[in-house]
Amino acid sequence: MTIDQNALDACLAADGLDALALRQSHPHLFAATPVFVSTAEIGIIARLAAAVETLAALPSYREAALARAPEIARRDPGYPAVCMGYDFHLTPAGPRLIEINTNAGGLLLNALLARSQEQGENKRDIKTETLAMFQAVWGERTPQRLAIVDDDPAQQYLAPEFHLFFRLFSAAGIDTLIADPAQLSWDGRRLRHARGAVDVVYNRLTDFALAAPRHAALAAAYRENAIVLTPHPHAHALYADKRNLCLLSDAGWLAQSGLAADLQQTLRTAVPRTRKVRPEEAEDFWRTRKGLFFKPADGFGSRAAYRGDKLTRRVFEEILRTRYVAQDFVLPATCRLTPLGTDTPRELKFDLRAYVFQGRVQLLAARLYQGQTTNMRTPGGGFALVRTKPTQTC
Repeated sequence: MTIDQNALDACLAADGLDALALRQSHPHLFAATPVFVSTAEIGIIARLAAAVETLAALPSYREAALARAPEIARRDPGYPAVCMGYDFHLTPAGPRLIEINTNAGGLLLNALLARSQEQGENKRDIKTETLAMFQAVWGERTPQRLAIVDDDPAQQYLAPEFHLFFRLFSAAGIDTLIADPAQLSWDGRRLRHARGAVDVVYNRLTDFALAAPRHAALAAAYRENAIVLTPHPHAHALYADKRNLCLLSDAGWLAQSGLAADLQQTLRTAVPRTRKVRPEEAEDFWRTRKGLFFKPADGFGSRAAYRGDKLTRRVFEEILRTRYVAQDFVLPATCRLTPLGTDTPRELKFDLRAYVFQGRVQLLAARLYQGQTTNMRTPGGGFALVRTKPTQTC
């Protein structure tokens, strides 16, 4: 079962993107086939997102998570983070949370893909919902100027999505620009761009603590409450630091956290056991490495992440010298497809991404791939439409 490419091309054109040029520059952006997920699995994902949101509001959790956070992340700016991404692997026993991201890309791209394949009254207006999400962040006052910020934005793989956000905000009457941090300056009172003062920043940077020198203007403006910055360092510390998964998967700690028993059960079931990698436990981690997946505590996008069964002793020694967690390895689900023009079936892995705002799932998408981690380089792979079915996935 394949997606309707003509319908997708028409939606891309309606949003100002050249479908042919996009296929040439991003040949594996959209998968050719949907992924099927049961209504029961979707329900578990929704309950997990709500449980994490409830836990993140508890003093016991906040104290534990923020104690290790950098100074800039400890202050609560008083508004939520947009475009949270909860990534899952599907197992015969149900979805398992692999990680949480605070600047998850793909929301509008996947919304466009879903809109192109839906019919008539079934179409959801995700663009309007996305704009409402941002409006909930900045409040009643319309921004004077909004900047979508990333390092060298034109060279980012998801640069086409920056264009979609630009159109979304511009259509709402907001003066919008796409900028590299080097184009921004701090004058001691306002964050400035050549076009003028900026008061809202949609942050796509992966420097989550704004620690790099080239991000100093953003850091200063955020510290002085001169901008609304979303996602922000506080949200990363509360949700996306991989060490938080150690708390979410620790039954003993959860029992003392003050979280309701049913929500504890949701977390215990859906979050694989995760532990900090400590040098004093090196031999135990090395001995059991084949059942583990090693991730940098503040990493993103599967960078410097390793399957334990592929780990060399040299890399393991490097892991011991940095901040890593080891998560019980959960195999990704797979689907079998035969690419058009061939008779040879291929098996592709996939994960699910739930886009979440304030504990509510906005959209589900999948990523099809081959290899150790999601890579957007697999023929036939990429962002995939999620369709629901009433029974368990195969």
